[in-house]
Amino acid sequence: MRKSKKVKQALRQLITQINPKSPISEQYRSIRTNLQFASVDNDLHTLVITSSGPSEGKSMTAANVAVAFAQQGQKVLLVDADLRKPTVHYTFRVENKKGLSNFLIGELSLVDIVLESGVPNLGVVTCGPIPPNPSEILGSNRMNQFIELAKQHFDLVIFDTPPVLAVTDPAIVAKRCDGVLMVVRSKQTEYEAAKKSKEQLQQVGANILGVVLNDRELKDSNYYYYYGRN
Repeated sequence: MRKSKKVKQALRQLITQINPKSPISEQYRSIRTNLQFASVDNDLHTLVITSSGPSEGKSMTAANVAVAFAQQGQKVLLVDADLRKPTVHYTFRVENKKGLSNFLIGELSLVDIVLESGVPNLGVVTCGPIPPNPSEILGSNRMNQFIELAKQHFDLVIFDTPPVLAVTDPAIVAKRCDGVLMVVRSKQTEYEAAKKSKEQLQQVGANILGVVLNDRELKDSNYYYYYGRN
């Protein structure tokens, strides 16, 4: 039986799991190391991974960085905080019947929504039913409670959020977290868009730890990831 397009995409996205010795997996481990150095003075417990616009690779980066940290032995939680166009459940091939939105409206507890990812040390929280008011519930006190509870049970909590220039959701989450990792795509992300995204995050006091340049073509590889300080 032929694999569906979504399953094939998920397998490609989790390169750190299916081919940990590949050059791309090594780049994700480099991102992990650089994040640890960037936060050497302050422990990194909560991390937002976002981008300026859609299709720049933020969700792929979030999933693989989460796997890379889990492979190091840390207890990691990957949270789909994109309550508009969620993808984490596709990547890890889990159900999206319950998730973050259920917690934020008070229906379920943290333990009810954490799912096994199939990767040792890595739990996932899917989006759950898409709410009519994502920005409002992400800015609620219940979101603060979620972050604090997650920090008690996991070494690192990674939030995959929508693009910065699309909605206010990333800024709402980023100002409550320890750091932000921006993803830009080679030959796609415009300089002004990246600059504006950085400014919007800084306006809410977000701590931008660095930038990942995604999908840069080189002779020996179709993908190349470069981590740089902002």
